[in-house]
Amino acid sequence: QVQLVESGGGLVQAGGSLRLSCAASGSIVSLNVMGWYRQAPGKQRELVATMSSGGTPVTANSVKGRFTVSRDNGKNTVFLQMNSLQPEDTAVYYCRFSGVGFDHWGQGTQVTVLS
Repeated sequence: QVQLVESGGGLVQAGGSLRLSCAASGSIVSLNVMGWYRQAPGKQRELVATMSSGGTPVTANSVKGRFTVSRDNGKNTVFLQMNSLQPEDTAVYYCRFSGVGFDHWGQGTQVTVLS
């Protein structure tokens, strides 16, 4: 059993910054991928950025240069630093912790960017 606890969402003006955190606890498999997806109203859930336990990042083109994913393997925590936020970044952001034979999602945290 794995629990994911997300934090850091909120309301921000366009051009502002937020930092999301997601901590995993429970039965942690060392080889894994942690990261962030988002879902805006009326749209499909999409990848934002992920990072493997080996440190390989994957970042969506739409956020490259503005968002940075990082992780602390010792604390099983993944971060998403979001800079230069735009109204189109408004969505529920979900943490995902996955690997061979497992796939866990957080409850989601709302990010709202005001124009």
